[in-house]
Amino acid sequence: MKPLLEIRNLRLRFHTLRGDLDALFGVNLKIYPGEVLALVGESGSGKTITALSILRLLDPTAEITDGEIIFEGKDLLKLSNDEIIDVRGKEISIIFQEPRSSLNPVMKVGDQLIESLMAHTKISRDEAYEIALKLLSRVGLPDPKRIMNSYPHELSGGMAQRVMIAMALILRPKLLIADEPTTALDVTIQAQILALIKELVREYGISVLFITHNLAVAAEIADRIAVMYAGNVVEVGYVDDIFEEPKHPYTIGLLRSIPKPGYEGELYSMKGEIPSLLKMPPGCHFHPRCPYTIEICKSKAPPMIKIDGNHEVACWLFMEGEV
Repeated sequence: MKPLLEIRNLRLRFHTLRGDLDALFGVNLKIYPGEVLALVGESGSGKTITALSILRLLDPTAEITDGEIIFEGKDLLKLSNDEIIDVRGKEISIIFQEPRSSLNPVMKVGDQLIESLMAHTKISRDEAYEIALKLLSRVGLPDPKRIMNSYPHELSGGMAQRVMIAMALILRPKLLIADEPTTALDVTIQAQILALIKELVREYGISVLFITHNLAVAAEIADRIAVMYAGNVVEVGYVDDIFEEPKHPYTIGLLRSIPKPGYEGELYSMKGEIPSLLKMPPGCHFHPRCPYTIEICKSKAPPMIKIDGNHEVACWLFMEGEV
């Protein structure tokens, strides 16, 4: 099966007062039709900047220096501004982490949904209103007419996130990017939003790039998981592969850091932290924190190799015949 979206060797740097800082170091990802791919890793690993690169929603200081982002056979990085604007929302939509900061505070919810529809279609305002109303009901919002007439500040966090999901799906995109959509919500609402996204994925047949730092959330929603560290994807596999047979030392460390119910001993914590862009280590970026470092790790970045099936890892240990 051909991927719906493929990121190839994506490299990105920021131009700052301190000089040029590399942030992505050859990211490769594939998302297939109808699947949910979770992109996981600690804060600062490059997850969000990878997602924003897909729709070219980047800060003016950011520059993509190499790579391709192929969506349905076309390179999104080569599209004109008008062409990429037409892709946003219509073919690829995004749900941001904090819904209230993503909604226009001085526009009613209904007007924002209607505006999105009318910007990409030729339907009347009355038709757009009815579509928006039905979708608000579909995402589980009570009294959708009242919601349509409300301002964002009048909604709870869970309600605002459901509005954002409705807005992201209103044009029936083929790919939905969800950037930590449950982080700002309490546990009960998180579970409801995850269940809703899974249900809508099945109903609409869309693909999802789900960004999270929470492996438990990734296990709940994803078909495959890609683990990212310091601007590189270091491991990719099906959920069972990642949880039952993790290969990369970073993935192993993340899984060991998850608290176990009933465990009363000292919690495990990986030593060190994500390196600063100002002091990115040479070779494998994880080697200063890795308990299995060998000499080549300190000077040369490992390529991604296939372990079996769809399980891939970027680690010299496997190329050196060690485990």
